[in-house]
Amino acid sequence: MKNVAGLLMLFPGVLAAAGASAQGGDDMRYCAELTKMYRTYINNPEDSRPVMPSPNAAHESAIESCRKGNTGAGIPVLEKVLEANKFTLPRRQAG
Repeated sequence: MKNVAGLLMLFPGVLAAAGASAQGGDDMRYCAELTKMYRTYINNPEDSRPVMPSPNAAHESAIESCRKGNTGAGIPVLEKVLEANKFTLPRRQAG
């Protein structure tokens, strides 16, 4: 009986971890969408356009943060630059 009680005590922690993981996945997808918009419309270093603005270090750092899973650091920077350039942000999944 003690084992059952112990397992029941762990259950809320497991649910919380699963929820955080799902939220992390949603944030990763959102970060990827923001990155795609940035690369498509603002700055893609692989683009062959003759007049390409130099990469912005803060923006590139945000993209790298997203790639590494640090969405909390990447998302606000990418949202800000896209909004400053008059883009409508993609819909973000509610956690």
